[in-house]
Amino acid sequence: MNTPLRRVTLVVVLMVVALLANATYIQVFRADSLRADPRNERVLLDEYSRQRGSILAGPAVMASSIKTADRYKYLRVYPEDLARAYSPITGYYSMVYASSGLEHAEEPLLNGSDNRLFGRRIIDLVQGRDPRGGNVITTINPTLQRVAYQGLTTACGASPCHGAAVAIEPQTGKILAMVSTPGYDPNPLASHDPQVAADAWKRLQADSTDPMLNRAISATYPPGSTFKVITTAAALTQGSADLDTRLTSSSVITLPGTTTTLSNYAGETCPDATGGTVSLLQAFQYSCNTAFVMLATQKLRNGIDALKQMAANFGIDQPVAPIPLAVAQSTVGTIPDTAALGQSAIGQRDVALTPLENAEIAATLANGGIRMQPYLVDSLQAPDLTTLATTQPHQLGQAITPQVALTMRQLMIASEQHTTGASSDTVAIASKTGTAEHSTGRSDEAPHAWYIAYGPVNDPKVAVAVIIENGGNEGEAATGGSIAAPIGRAVIDAAVNGQGN
Repeated sequence: MNTPLRRVTLVVVLMVVALLANATYIQVFRADSLRADPRNERVLLDEYSRQRGSILAGPAVMASSIKTADRYKYLRVYPEDLARAYSPITGYYSMVYASSGLEHAEEPLLNGSDNRLFGRRIIDLVQGRDPRGGNVITTINPTLQRVAYQGLTTACGASPCHGAAVAIEPQTGKILAMVSTPGYDPNPLASHDPQVAADAWKRLQADSTDPMLNRAISATYPPGSTFKVITTAAALTQGSADLDTRLTSSSVITLPGTTTTLSNYAGETCPDATGGTVSLLQAFQYSCNTAFVMLATQKLRNGIDALKQMAANFGIDQPVAPIPLAVAQSTVGTIPDTAALGQSAIGQRDVALTPLENAEIAATLANGGIRMQPYLVDSLQAPDLTTLATTQPHQLGQAITPQVALTMRQLMIASEQHTTGASSDTVAIASKTGTAEHSTGRSDEAPHAWYIAYGPVNDPKVAVAVIIENGGNEGEAATGGSIAAPIGRAVIDAAVNGQGN
């Protein structure tokens, strides 16, 4: 073969190799990214040719797909009257902006590609039927979700509160309600018109209230005095305190090793004092900061380690399993010295919890100290409604002994009885409020208002956590009892009095 022919042959071979390499790269290495690219028209046509499965809360439909007359055969819809209430759970499903929430977490089942549906896909193909997705049955109780959502959208006046509420079944870990406000309407994002979806996305991204943030699981807040249940549980567990332990009633205390002072709410002296002291029971029911600083820094043995260990027992600073939505990690933060211990003991300094974590704490106390894994999906269904999988309750450990849990119940009953606002007339509730400072110098940053509780006390059906950011419309005057407690109590009432079925 002469030299020119060899050169032409070599060029042809190199071109064939390049073509094969490029085809291999695209079909093997880039297949997933190209398939997921929202600009891939073939993928969109294929995905929208199948009826996506529904997301359900008992009999209530949270998300479903309806047939259309356009080239994309099915449109994802969310019930107009409940879309905002359920949006933290369902998320959105969009041909332009992909998906979030359960729409994303349970994508393979909903779109019908889950391996557990393989046999049914074959049957549909043989019988000439369009393939369908499976259904996700959540643990959400529609009544409790509605009560919590209405509470958060009305408690702060004309505009919804910025806050969250979570309700858990203590014995199983089922999440019965998970609300984050202000919410958003996912329907425009699901539109088949890309411009409608883009306009909705732009509005949501520009909204300073951050309606797409799931405050229940994705935001962390200083828990304030609700964290005193952890401090108290640590002291009771190691036997360094009991209900009669005497603590300071002073309105102000100096943090150890510093000249920095810390005061009670509104600078008040702890009520019902005798000789300048109150019992632990009195300190807890009146939520006296100075008493708890003394408890943590003077009574608690190996105070920093003891507080961190008790927090870990309740799941704080521990790996967080998805529910199946991703959950932000709660933390005690750094506690370098005894002064920092005093601040952390009352839920300030670097302590930061999600509302879900605070609801878990209440649920663990209600469940005799046994911590359960919280979960949001009860079961998965095939398109023919047969059950593919059911979530089984899972114990995560014994945070405190049943005896300590009983003592904590006594303390929390006393706290409820001395909390601002009317308690339930029909349900005995155990609770703890919190007013958490978090200001970074801005004048509009009033304290957050917290309420954690469970009821009824002798046979707990539900545990709740409610947070109102920046005191809602009450601002600096807000307390957990004044603005968050009514919402938590309404959810407990609905669960206990037969409205939550």
